[in-house]
Amino acid sequence: MKHLLIITCLLLIPYLGISQTVEQINKPTVPELDQITPFSDGLAAVRKGDQWGFIDEEGQLVIGFRNDLVWNKNPQTDNPGVEGIGYPQFMNGRCVVREVKEDGIARYGFIDKKGNMAIPAEFLNVSPFSEGHAVGIYESKSLRGKNTFQLKIYDYDFTEVVVNEVGEMIWPIQERQNIVMSGKLYKLPELQAKMISDHLLAVKDKANKWKIVKPKF
Repeated sequence: MKHLLIITCLLLIPYLGISQTVEQINKPTVPELDQITPFSDGLAAVRKGDQWGFIDEEGQLVIGFRNDLVWNKNPQTDNPGVEGIGYPQFMNGRCVVREVKEDGIARYGFIDKKGNMAIPAEFLNVSPFSEGHAVGIYESKSLRGKNTFQLKIYDYDFTEVVVNEVGEMIWPIQERQNIVMSGKLYKLPELQAKMISDHLLAVKDKANKWKIVKPKF
Protein backbone atom coordinates (compact mmCIF):
# COMPACT_ATOMS: atom_id res chain seq x y z
CA MET A 1 0.00 0.00 0.00
CA LYS A 2 2.89 2.36 0.85
CA HIS A 3 4.57 1.59 -2.47
CA LEU A 4 1.31 2.38 -4.32
CA LEU A 5 0.98 5.73 -2.49
CA ILE A 6 4.56 6.74 -3.38
CA ILE A 7 4.04 5.87 -7.05
CA THR A 8 0.78 7.86 -7.14
CA CYS A 9 2.49 10.94 -5.65
CA LEU A 10 5.36 10.69 -8.12
CA LEU A 11 2.93 10.54 -11.03
CA LEU A 12 1.09 13.63 -9.80
CA ILE A 13 4.15 15.86 -9.44
CA PRO A 14 4.82 16.43 -13.20
CA TYR A 15 1.16 17.19 -13.90
CA LEU A 16 1.03 19.77 -11.11
CA GLY A 17 4.14 21.44 -12.56
CA ILE A 18 2.65 21.54 -16.05
CA SER A 19 -0.57 23.02 -14.70
CA GLN A 20 1.32 25.90 -13.08
CA THR A 21 3.31 26.57 -16.24
CA VAL A 22 0.20 26.75 -18.41
CA GLU A 23 -1.43 29.09 -15.92
CA GLN A 24 1.57 31.41 -16.05
CA ILE A 25 1.63 31.38 -19.85
CA ASN A 26 -2.04 32.26 -20.07
CA LYS A 27 -1.82 35.00 -17.47
CA PRO A 28 -2.60 38.34 -19.20
CA THR A 29 0.27 40.83 -19.34
CA VAL A 30 -1.91 43.92 -19.93
CA PRO A 31 -5.36 44.93 -18.61
CA GLU A 32 -8.56 44.40 -20.56
CA LEU A 33 -8.42 46.41 -23.76
CA ASP A 34 -10.85 48.25 -26.03
CA GLN A 35 -8.80 47.83 -29.20
CA ILE A 36 -5.80 45.86 -30.43
CA THR A 37 -4.17 46.78 -33.74
CA PRO A 38 -1.93 44.78 -36.12
CA PHE A 39 1.81 44.62 -35.47
CA SER A 40 4.08 47.04 -37.29
CA ASP A 41 7.81 47.42 -36.69
CA GLY A 42 7.51 44.70 -34.03
CA LEU A 43 4.98 46.58 -31.89
CA ALA A 44 1.17 46.71 -31.80
CA ALA A 45 -0.87 49.62 -30.45
CA VAL A 46 -3.46 48.78 -27.79
CA ARG A 47 -6.20 51.09 -26.56
CA LYS A 48 -7.77 51.47 -23.12
CA GLY A 49 -10.44 54.17 -23.24
CA ASP A 50 -8.87 57.15 -25.01
CA GLN A 51 -5.32 56.18 -24.11
CA TRP A 52 -2.94 54.10 -26.19
CA GLY A 53 0.14 52.04 -25.44
CA PHE A 54 2.23 49.46 -27.28
CA ILE A 55 2.88 45.77 -26.71
CA ASP A 56 5.76 43.72 -28.11
CA GLU A 57 5.51 40.31 -29.77
CA GLU A 58 5.63 38.63 -26.34
CA GLY A 59 2.51 40.52 -25.26
CA GLN A 60 4.42 42.75 -22.85
CA LEU A 61 3.38 46.39 -22.50
CA VAL A 62 6.58 48.18 -23.53
CA ILE A 63 5.17 51.71 -23.95
CA GLY A 64 2.66 52.65 -21.27
CA PHE A 65 -0.76 54.14 -21.91
CA ARG A 66 -0.58 57.81 -22.83
CA ASN A 67 -2.72 60.63 -24.27
CA ASP A 68 -0.44 62.12 -26.92
CA LEU A 69 -0.47 59.35 -29.54
CA VAL A 70 -2.32 60.45 -32.68
CA TRP A 71 -5.43 58.63 -33.86
CA ASN A 72 -8.88 59.33 -35.32
CA LYS A 73 -12.13 57.45 -34.78
CA ASN A 74 -13.13 58.27 -38.35
CA PRO A 75 -9.86 58.71 -40.26
CA GLN A 76 -9.76 60.28 -43.71
CA THR A 77 -7.99 57.38 -45.32
CA ASP A 78 -6.94 59.36 -48.43
CA ASN A 79 -5.40 62.11 -46.27
CA PRO A 80 -1.59 61.80 -45.96
CA GLY A 81 -1.47 63.89 -42.76
CA VAL A 82 -2.57 63.39 -39.17
CA GLU A 83 -6.28 63.31 -40.07
CA GLY A 84 -5.65 60.09 -41.98
CA ILE A 85 -4.21 58.20 -39.00
CA GLY A 86 -6.70 55.63 -37.70
CA TYR A 87 -4.53 54.31 -34.88
CA PRO A 88 -0.97 54.82 -33.57
CA GLN A 89 1.60 52.85 -35.52
CA PHE A 90 5.38 52.64 -35.71
CA MET A 91 6.90 53.06 -39.14
CA ASN A 92 10.68 53.18 -39.53
CA GLY A 93 10.93 53.23 -35.74
CA ARG A 94 8.86 56.42 -35.40
CA CYS A 95 5.27 57.10 -34.25
CA VAL A 96 3.39 60.41 -34.47
CA VAL A 97 2.57 62.28 -31.24
CA ARG A 98 0.62 65.48 -30.59
CA GLU A 99 1.54 68.34 -28.25
CA VAL A 100 -0.67 71.37 -27.64
CA LYS A 101 1.43 74.50 -27.13
CA GLU A 102 0.76 77.67 -25.12
CA ASP A 103 -1.22 79.24 -27.97
CA GLY A 104 -3.66 76.31 -27.91
CA ILE A 105 -2.50 75.03 -31.32
CA ALA A 106 -1.25 71.45 -31.68
CA ARG A 107 2.16 70.63 -33.08
CA TYR A 108 3.28 67.17 -34.09
CA GLY A 109 6.47 65.17 -33.66
CA PHE A 110 7.61 61.57 -33.27
CA ILE A 111 8.60 59.17 -30.50
CA ASP A 112 10.96 56.21 -30.79
CA LYS A 113 10.23 52.59 -29.83
CA LYS A 114 11.21 53.28 -26.22
CA GLY A 115 8.57 56.00 -25.94
CA ASN A 116 11.11 58.83 -25.94
CA MET A 117 10.76 61.95 -28.08
CA ALA A 118 12.86 61.40 -31.21
CA ILE A 119 11.72 64.39 -33.30
CA PRO A 120 10.39 67.48 -31.45
CA ALA A 121 6.76 68.48 -31.90
CA GLU A 122 7.34 71.50 -34.15
CA PHE A 123 5.26 70.64 -37.22
CA LEU A 124 1.70 71.85 -37.84
CA ASN A 125 0.94 68.64 -39.71
CA VAL A 126 2.95 65.53 -40.54
CA SER A 127 2.68 62.26 -42.37
CA PRO A 128 3.75 58.95 -40.81
CA PHE A 129 7.18 57.77 -41.89
CA SER A 130 7.52 55.76 -45.08
CA GLU A 131 10.74 54.51 -46.69
CA GLY A 132 12.75 56.42 -44.10
CA HIS A 133 11.11 59.81 -44.69
CA ALA A 134 8.11 61.87 -43.58
CA VAL A 135 6.54 65.10 -44.82
CA GLY A 136 5.72 67.93 -42.43
CA ILE A 137 4.75 71.60 -42.35
CA TYR A 138 7.45 73.40 -40.39
CA GLU A 139 6.65 76.67 -38.64
CA SER A 140 9.24 79.32 -37.91
CA LYS A 141 8.45 82.64 -36.26
CA SER A 142 10.23 85.85 -35.31
CA LEU A 143 9.13 88.53 -32.87
CA ARG A 144 8.02 91.70 -34.65
CA GLY A 145 7.17 93.68 -31.52
CA LYS A 146 4.22 94.37 -29.26
CA ASN A 147 0.84 95.93 -29.93
CA THR A 148 -0.87 98.66 -27.90
CA PHE A 149 -1.98 96.03 -25.39
CA GLN A 150 1.63 94.89 -24.96
CA LEU A 151 0.87 91.57 -26.57
CA LYS A 152 3.66 90.02 -28.63
CA ILE A 153 3.28 90.06 -32.40
CA TYR A 154 5.08 87.46 -34.50
CA ASP A 155 5.93 87.06 -38.16
CA TYR A 156 5.50 83.49 -39.39
CA ASP A 157 7.00 81.46 -42.20
CA PHE A 158 5.77 77.99 -43.16
CA THR A 159 7.61 75.43 -45.25
CA GLU A 160 6.51 71.96 -46.27
CA VAL A 161 9.58 69.77 -45.92
CA VAL A 162 10.90 66.22 -46.13
CA VAL A 163 12.17 64.96 -42.76
CA ASN A 164 14.51 62.03 -42.09
CA GLU A 165 14.46 59.65 -39.11
CA VAL A 166 16.70 61.85 -36.95
CA GLY A 167 14.54 64.93 -37.52
CA GLU A 168 16.67 66.68 -40.13
CA MET A 169 14.70 68.70 -42.67
CA ILE A 170 16.55 67.45 -45.72
CA TRP A 171 14.47 68.91 -48.53
CA PRO A 172 12.23 72.03 -48.71
CA ILE A 173 9.25 71.13 -50.88
CA GLN A 174 7.41 74.43 -51.02
CA GLU A 175 6.50 77.52 -49.03
CA ARG A 176 3.01 77.49 -47.55
CA GLN A 177 0.73 80.52 -47.31
CA ASN A 178 -2.59 81.51 -45.74
CA ILE A 179 -2.07 79.74 -42.41
CA VAL A 180 -3.58 81.85 -39.63
CA MET A 181 -1.91 81.27 -36.27
CA SER A 182 -4.79 82.30 -34.05
CA GLY A 183 -6.49 79.90 -31.69
CA LYS A 184 -9.97 80.97 -32.81
CA LEU A 185 -9.26 81.17 -36.53
CA TYR A 186 -6.69 78.41 -36.86
CA LYS A 187 -7.42 75.47 -39.15
CA LEU A 188 -5.17 72.45 -39.54
CA PRO A 189 -3.27 72.97 -42.81
CA GLU A 190 -3.43 69.96 -45.10
CA LEU A 191 -0.29 68.39 -46.48
CA GLN A 192 0.11 69.04 -50.18
CA ALA A 193 2.90 66.52 -50.66
CA LYS A 194 3.49 62.87 -49.85
CA MET A 195 6.29 60.34 -50.24
CA ILE A 196 5.44 57.68 -52.82
CA SER A 197 8.84 55.91 -52.73
CA ASP A 198 12.18 56.39 -51.02
CA HIS A 199 13.21 58.92 -53.69
CA LEU A 200 9.95 60.27 -55.16
CA LEU A 201 7.37 62.81 -53.99
CA ALA A 202 3.86 63.55 -55.18
CA VAL A 203 3.12 67.29 -54.87
CA LYS A 204 -0.27 68.91 -55.36
CA ASP A 205 -0.34 72.05 -57.52
CA LYS A 206 -2.71 75.04 -57.45
CA ALA A 207 -5.11 73.24 -59.79
CA ASN A 208 -5.38 70.43 -57.22
CA LYS A 209 -3.51 68.04 -59.51
CA TRP A 210 -0.60 65.84 -58.47
CA LYS A 211 2.83 66.02 -60.05
CA ILE A 212 5.83 63.76 -59.48
CA VAL A 213 8.97 65.35 -58.02
CA LYS A 214 12.37 63.77 -57.44
CA PRO A 215 13.97 65.54 -54.46
CA LYS A 216 17.75 65.81 -54.18
CA PHE A 217 18.80 64.11 -50.96
